[in-house]
Order: sequence, then C-alpha cells, then structure tokens
Amino acid sequence: MKNILLKKLKNDTILVISGLLAFISCFFVFPDSKYIDYINFRVLAILFALMLVVGALTRIGTFDYLTSKLLKRVRSERMISLILTLLSFFLSMLLTNDVALVTLVPFALLLLSAFNDRRRTVYTLILMTIAANLGSMLTPIGNPQNLYLYTEYEFSLKSFILLTLPYSLTSLGLVVISVWILNRTDHTVDTASGGDVERPAPLKLMLYIALFIVCLLTVAGILHYLIMLGVVAAVILAADRRAYLKVDYSLLLTFVFFFILIGNLGRIEAIRSTLTEIVEKNVALTAILSSQVISNVPAAMLLSAFTTNGNALVIGVNLGGLGTLIASMASLITYKFYAKEKQKGEHYLLKFSAISVIYLLILYLLYLFVFR
Repeated sequence: MKNILLKKLKNDTILVISGLLAFISCFFVFPDSKYIDYINFRVLAILFALMLVVGALTRIGTFDYLTSKLLKRVRSERMISLILTLLSFFLSMLLTNDVALVTLVPFALLLLSAFNDRRRTVYTLILMTIAANLGSMLTPIGNPQNLYLYTEYEFSLKSFILLTLPYSLTSLGLVVISVWILNRTDHTVDTASGGDVERPAPLKLMLYIALFIVCLLTVAGILHYLIMLGVVAAVILAADRRAYLKVDYSLLLTFVFFFILIGNLGRIEAIRSTLTEIVEKNVALTAILSSQVISNVPAAMLLSAFTTNGNALVIGVNLGGLGTLIASMASLITYKFYAKEKQKGEHYLLKFSAISVIYLLILYLLYLFVFR
C-alpha cells in the first residue's frame, strides 16, 4: 500500500507541489473562516460530473465503437493519420483533451502498427496531441483551465467561443496542412480485417448522453450546479458505480490546493501587488511562459488572481499548452503510451518539441498582429 501511494505521488508531481505550496502559504495566512470562500465549488462540481459521465461513456465502449466505425473502411495511411488527428481535435472539445487522447492513442498505435512505419507513427501521435490541445481550446469544457477561467471571469458561452474561435479555425487548418506535409508518401493496407468493436448498450448510451446534456446546461448557466451534481452522481451510482474509478481525483485535489494557495497569496499585499504588476505587463506571454514550467492548468489558476484581463489569460494558457511536454499534462499521456509501446521515447520527444514550438510561434504571432 505504501509503495502504491509513493508511486501515485511520484506520478502526480503537480499535486505534490501544489499541496506543499498550499501548506506553506498557511503559515503566512493562518486558516480562518475566509478559507471556505477560496474554493470555487461550481468548477469542482462541473469537472467532477463531466469526468463521471465521460468515464461511464468510455466504459460502455462509446468512443472505441465510433472510432472503429469511422476507420474501418480506410486503407490509406495518410487518411488514417488525418482522421485520427481530426478525431482528436473535435472530440477534445467535448471530452477534454486528456480523455480524447486516452481514448484514441492506444487505438492509433494498434492501427498504425499495420504499416510498420515508426516515423509515420511518431508524426501522427504528435499531431493528434497538438490537435487535442488546440481543439479543446474552443469550448469551456474542452480542458480544466477553460472551465476554471470561464467561471472565474464570468464569460457567457457565446463570448467565450467567439474569443477562441479564430485560433481554433486556424489550428484546424494548420493540423490538416501538417498531416499532408509530414505524410509525403502514402501506403495502403487492409485495416478492415480486425474484429468488430461491440456496439454500446443503447439504453445506457441514451442515459449518459442525457446526463452530458445536464452538465452542459450547468455550464451554460441554465441549471444550478448542485442540482446537476445530485442528478449525475445518483444516476451514475445506480447505473455504473465503477465509473467513479474513472474520475481523476488527484486533479480535483490539485484544484483545491491551488484555490488555497491563490486565496492566501491574494491576502499578502506585497506579493499580490508585485505579481499583479508583473502579470499585467503582458498577460498572454506570462501565461505562455509559466505554462512551459508548471503546465497550463496551474498557470491559469495562479495568474487569474493577479489580472482582470480574462481574454488574454484564456488565450495565453491555451497557447501555452504548446511547447514543452509538460506545458499541457495531456501531452504526457501520448508520450507515456508511445514510450511504453516503442521503448525509445527520446525519438518522439525531440520531434514533438520542435513541431509544438513551431505551432506556438505561429499562433502567438497571430495573437499579436491579427486576432487581438
């Protein structure tokens, strides 16, 4: 049990660091009744409910089934690469970038192994990862930092999507072009020879889709988050209690730790005024650079305490998911799958960093000179 706990803590570096920083901050601002005001329970409730519903949908094979149907008749390596990349882009808008990659990457590795082309596999996985990080940018539920900032700055659904739409459309064009550039040759193979993926149970599928809509109603501000949480938690408990094991509880706890840290930092005048001055000089660039070191979810939560410019922060932390491997924790998912399957992760890492930085530079220049 001790070894399992130590392994879990080692794999959740952000959780450990955020917990340590929150603990240290308590010595500077002694715990009092204001601590409860730090916690954004609406964000936690929506995030928990979404993870529950998506976990339940995953357990009945919804996404494996849809993916297999889309790819069953495709035999061109280039088209397979394109479809996998586009699936990552669009699924991440509703499932979050993490879930999209967890669902698609193992399937992609299995499918691409038929071509026995490691170079093609590496480029496809890289583009899938970048596509998931950029596709998730469009919606408030596409990734955790969007959900947090959407609530924190009280965006309307329309204003949020209009803010991120130019970047999403540009990113879509870039990933399609990239697939063609990085797949200069095209081979064919019989990809329809594998066994059929079992169709998800219709009644459960309809039930979980209904619950997903309930979550969306809360995101849109139509339904109170406590009602949504009660309905989703009760129905999933009755329908498939094992879906609770699919929830990323370490992420929820990380959010709580950062809420405490941010709340305490905001009450220390010297720190608050200094960080506010630094961040406000260039919110987007500060967010991008911070994300490269601590990843974009913690960067969003930390920097939100020191700027009122929610628009720039949303763009900064989403673009900041590009660059280093740890800039977006979702990027680590693909890397871990590839390293486990192919053994030599360094080959992937160098190419990922180079391509990701190119995307980051292009989109940041567009932010500076076109979209802002």
